[in-house]
Amino acid sequence: MSNKKKIAVFLSGLDEEYQNQITQGIHEFAAAHNIDVLHFIAFGGILNNGSYDTGEYNIFRLPNLQELDGVILLTNTIASPETVREIINQVRASGVPAVSVDADYQDFFSICVDNHSAMVQIVRHFTDEHGLRRINYVSGPDDNPDSIARLAAYKQVLEEHNIPIEEARIYHGTFQRRDGRTAVDVFLRSDLPMPEAIVCANDTMAVSVIGALNARGIRVPGDIMVSGFDNTYNARNYAPEISSVARPLGQCGALACQLLYNAWHGVPQTRVHKLEMQPRFTESCGCGAHYCDTIRDFKKHNYQIQEDFNVDISLLSRMACSLVECANYEEYIEALKEFVLETNCEEFYLCLCENWLGNALPATQAEPDYSTADACLIHGYTQRMLVPLSYYEGKFRCHEDFHVDQMLPALYRQVDHMRCFYFVPLHFREHCLGYYAICNTAFPMRSSLFHSWSLNLSNSMENIRRIIYLDHAVQELDKLYATDPLSGIANRNGFRRQTEPVFARCIAEKLPVMVMFIDMDGLKMINDTYGHKSGDIAIRSMATILHECCTNGEICCRFGGDEFIVFAANYTQQDAERITDNIQKKLDDYNRTTSMPFALHASSGYHIAVPTPDKSLFAMVTLADTIMYAEKRKKRHSKYLKSSSSIRQDAESN
Repeated sequence: MSNKKKIAVFLSGLDEEYQNQITQGIHEFAAAHNIDVLHFIAFGGILNNGSYDTGEYNIFRLPNLQELDGVILLTNTIASPETVREIINQVRASGVPAVSVDADYQDFFSICVDNHSAMVQIVRHFTDEHGLRRINYVSGPDDNPDSIARLAAYKQVLEEHNIPIEEARIYHGTFQRRDGRTAVDVFLRSDLPMPEAIVCANDTMAVSVIGALNARGIRVPGDIMVSGFDNTYNARNYAPEISSVARPLGQCGALACQLLYNAWHGVPQTRVHKLEMQPRFTESCGCGAHYCDTIRDFKKHNYQIQEDFNVDISLLSRMACSLVECANYEEYIEALKEFVLETNCEEFYLCLCENWLGNALPATQAEPDYSTADACLIHGYTQRMLVPLSYYEGKFRCHEDFHVDQMLPALYRQVDHMRCFYFVPLHFREHCLGYYAICNTAFPMRSSLFHSWSLNLSNSMENIRRIIYLDHAVQELDKLYATDPLSGIANRNGFRRQTEPVFARCIAEKLPVMVMFIDMDGLKMINDTYGHKSGDIAIRSMATILHECCTNGEICCRFGGDEFIVFAANYTQQDAERITDNIQKKLDDYNRTTSMPFALHASSGYHIAVPTPDKSLFAMVTLADTIMYAEKRKKRHSKYLKSSSSIRQDAESN
């Protein structure tokens, strides 16, 4: 087992610049100190779908923290307070050293920035430098610590300047792009006078606000000034360049690793670390451009983004088409390999819950019920995880199933260099299918379509699950069509399906065919005396005997009621006599050993001939039936009931 240190990182929305830059800082420190990093990633709060978010956030239940050496938490990126509480309790219970970024929890190291003072400077800039009083605000989530601090700062500055706090000037969002557009709609429909400035709790919403204002012919900053927070790449290079607050995000990530490293080595250190932020007032508030990239760098960066986007769109399109065309599970796994390789990863593991296909039937039934995903887990993962696909050391390999506490079957392989894993959930709505882990690839950090790639994988897995279910349903319908439900052997349809190609071959090759017609003796008497349940037992017992005697390619069926047929190709008279004797011997054995109150007897007749094109199989059945009937007329039906006086008394009492 590897003795390298391993850090877990909990975050949602890796494709956002805030998360991405912090993660880059983590990677730089980890690479320098040969520490493995395990990212547990969700993309919650994006699709505005509660069931989907439940499936995403389930990934945070996967980490076995007892196997890890430290935790870095970006809980302010997780838009579910319940999930955050569960994570915090999980980490506390583990006793593993933990660092929280931008949220302060007792027992954990904390790295934060002074959101309050930074936002105070932004709002004061509008009131003091520009003399504005009608200042609207677009907030983040009401339960997010950063959002709470920034909103409080906005209100404080308004109170300092005796500006009324009007709730209609405050829009409560979620830090998402859509919030900016919605906020502008709300503000412009308000009966209040037009705002002079709109302060946004992050840059993503600020960019969206400016776009929505421009679409209505409202100029920024000429008619309304706008500010953001975070100083992201998009904000710096937007037109107009957005006034914002620069945060040392990469430094946050590196410092989080340093705090864990110090804890491992017993280095004394304070619990809370606060980093400085720098407001940057630029074009969106009318103060001019100062911080945007050079035109050369901007063009180069944008070209690379466009090039990467085109490559990734092609990958997604081909992936979606290829995986949806797969007719079965085996084809799907084989097709997926191509797209794993295109991520240029060092390792990849597809880990599926043992019950990912759906309900498991009772233990007496071997087949799973694929009809619904309702039995799939919603919270957590099955103890036994399946690994239908794994890739490392340049090869696709077969992996045995593993216990979920291991997280990955090859997590503890001896590897000299840093390993950077991304654990991503696979689910359909809230139903958990499993997860995949991808290692040492730039794809998750580089591509804005990494989330879409993961969605493709989840949706295609659900598609395959449904294909398997449909195949299973078709098989079950086919059984109903071709199998007699009482006896379990073929019915007329099944008999016709099985015998027609063999009969045609016998015609072509001039091979003899044997058709035996079997009629149970005294079934009506058994039904009348002991009831139809006993009659059903007699029918099933007869079918079992015929099935056990058909060991050399013979085909048997229940033709209807108490009638059965045995068909055989290339049969001789001696073969027919042998199977007749075997059937009679089985009947004798049954009557000698059974506890049932009736004896099992049958009359049979067979016909052997080389078939011709003008002679149908069922014409031979009719001949065999005629021969059987002649045999039956010779028998006395009274012998089909056991003669014990106690049995007769039981029958009379019933």
